[in-house]
Amino acid sequence: MLSILIPTYNYNVFPLVEELRDQCRECQIEYEIIIIDDCSSVIFEENLKIKKLRHASYTKLDCNIGRSKIRNMLAKKAQFNWLLFLDADVLPKEKNFIANYIKYINSEEKAVNGGLLYQKNKPEKSKLLRWVYGKKREAIDYSSRSKKPYLSFLTLNFLIHKSIFETVRFNESIPNLRHEDTLFSYNLMQNNILIEHIDNPIYHYGLDDFQVAIKKEKESLHNLKYLIDNKLLPADYVKISKLIHTLKKLHLITFFSLFYKATQSILVKNLKSDHPSLFLFDLYRVGYLSLLEKTQTINYNT
Repeated sequence: MLSILIPTYNYNVFPLVEELRDQCRECQIEYEIIIIDDCSSVIFEENLKIKKLRHASYTKLDCNIGRSKIRNMLAKKAQFNWLLFLDADVLPKEKNFIANYIKYINSEEKAVNGGLLYQKNKPEKSKLLRWVYGKKREAIDYSSRSKKPYLSFLTLNFLIHKSIFETVRFNESIPNLRHEDTLFSYNLMQNNILIEHIDNPIYHYGLDDFQVAIKKEKESLHNLKYLIDNKLLPADYVKISKLIHTLKKLHLITFFSLFYKATQSILVKNLKSDHPSLFLFDLYRVGYLSLLEKTQTINYNT
């Protein structure tokens, strides 16, 4: 009935696997839990315990293949027609998480997105930016997500029929620099695949510290530019690229790239503070993407 597919990298996924196993048992369904480790540099002994669990497998790759390839590999290994993709650094909010998804397993070929949450308590200062961004921009209730079903789609908690995934796979040709989920959602839209948003969230625990978060954000902007330049995404699909497209028409790219160079240190000071502003973060992102438009190069240093 259900194949649960989890890519992992440098993370102890065993508690998640145990929780999912217990919930599947409670539901009395046929299931499998497949974990593929993308050549982690850190060894977690608990992950090796997964090999001893019934209906579960753990495989560690000899080389890192990236987010798109590993998800396609997981789907290829799956024996059941319904695929539940989860990230490793999550835990279901409710004990009926699997039961809630089972309600949507029927003859209709579709994708179902359960959503995500972040913990209410503030994390340490170095992780505040990622926490604030996640709570405000990613942890959206299902009714709001349903208004923009494709743009609200995130790949860390979704159910999809295998026949759809065989048609719309993750693009393995793009750089491994994020936005593979954005491209995946756009391809679903192009193929008129229904995305149903439901209230079945997971808690996302994998908060990056400031330096890692900024580096990943720059990588994602670089890849967004790559997707648009190579006509894999239209410029108006994502809000920030739509804005950049408008700035180009108004010949304001040079201004915003110079603005970024002049204010970078001031913006970073706020983003590293106890009260990071998402408005200033957006200015930082627009400025950096403008700089990419001007220079065609990338610099991950803040």
